[in-house]
Amino acid sequence: MLRAERSSYHYRGKGADQADLKQRIKEIAETRVWYGYRRIHVLLRREGWAINGKRVYRLYREMGLQLRKKAPKRRVKAKLREGRCAASRVNDVWAMDFVHDQLATGPKLRILTVVDTFSRFSPAVVPRFRFRAPDVVEVLERVCAQVGYPASIRVDQGSEFISRELDLWAYMKGVTLDFSRPGKPTDNAFIESFNGKFRAECLNAHWFMSLDDAVRKCEAWRRDYNEVRPHSAIGNKPPISLMLASAAHGPP
Repeated sequence: MLRAERSSYHYRGKGADQADLKQRIKEIAETRVWYGYRRIHVLLRREGWAINGKRVYRLYREMGLQLRKKAPKRRVKAKLREGRCAASRVNDVWAMDFVHDQLATGPKLRILTVVDTFSRFSPAVVPRFRFRAPDVVEVLERVCAQVGYPASIRVDQGSEFISRELDLWAYMKGVTLDFSRPGKPTDNAFIESFNGKFRAECLNAHWFMSLDDAVRKCEAWRRDYNEVRPHSAIGNKPPISLMLASAAHGPP
């Protein structure tokens, strides 16, 4: 017989199963996207859940349901909450951003970069002296005519991306704009990784003597990236191989 001091005994609590509660919180958050945890708590109490606000807040945070505060008026095609799934096919999810550089003579450049997160194919790397919202729409319309429209595009909170023009274009084309949280570049990790490769292999490797020179060199790099460069994430194949395979099987 084993003897033990009473002081060594410890109570092991048995937490209640919270699966049903989590599911209900998620359902409310998905249907009432502007409700924070306080309003969700009120609705739960109305439904008869005996639960305090602190518990709702803890579960709300655990499930990553925090509201994205910054949202312009009439952002119809914005995805307002977390819950991203990995892309499952070509043109499922694109990522888009700007990279900054300059000519050898000093003038600043803004370079719009776009990448398909499934195939790693880049449909556009476009340098210009300045970009406004209509310019972004023009580039997207041009490349979508070539490779098809994405289901969603991940972007940050830049003025061109939260614009009325881009939101209207997305609404008309059935594209969802998935906005990163302010100050969270990891929300759009695919484009950050792409931009790092672009800077190391192209921007840092060349001087741009003129805008036309920048356009030629960026386009040459984009073609090499798509058609030659092996990518470990897709079995060391070039992105064009996944695009061609998708085209061979027809539209999704």
